[in-house]
Amino acid sequence: MLRPLLALRGRAALLGRPGPAGMLLAAPARGRKSRADPPAKSKAGRVKKPPPVDPAELLVVAERYLRYRQVVRALRAKFKEEMLRRQYEERFGALGQRRKDAAAKEHQQLMAWNDAENRRLQERREERLQKEAAVEEQRRLQGAREQAILLEEFLKEKEREEEAKSFITPENLEERIEECLDNPRNYNFAIDKEGRVAKQSVLP
Repeated sequence: MLRPLLALRGRAALLGRPGPAGMLLAAPARGRKSRADPPAKSKAGRVKKPPPVDPAELLVVAERYLRYRQVVRALRAKFKEEMLRRQYEERFGALGQRRKDAAAKEHQQLMAWNDAENRRLQERREERLQKEAAVEEQRRLQGAREQAILLEEFLKEKEREEEAKSFITPENLEERIEECLDNPRNYNFAIDKEGRVAKQSVLP
């Protein structure tokens, strides 16, 4: 109803003719440029430059817009899910309730199976850890025994080296003979039950 009247008023304004109800509508004194008209002389050499943008502020704004869109998308999905669930419950009624109960029961069964599986895996894990601890203890004891054997062999080698210092060799034979002549020892003696020297002969 109003569209023809508005169109008539617009044509009358363009033509400078009286409109409805005797109103005189004057034509606009300033027209509009068409797409083919060249730019004005005062704006011929103007180059439009975008306003400066702070990079840090742009990053913050972009991150906030991203969070906003994510939140709005999540809310829309949530509301849509609730709406569809409500429509489904209203449409199917008891069938939807039975399906819901079946889904809850299945969830409980799955949770019970998950708990049982977790307990089984926990037992296997504890058994494996015990075996690993036993193997590690055996390896540690074996390493300690090997270390003790090596230490004993090292001590025996040191003792042999210390004993070898008192051996008579062709190189120190004359030195040992002179040492024995300078320090004569008498091994002709008797000892009592307690190991003390009881009687000893006199060297000639």
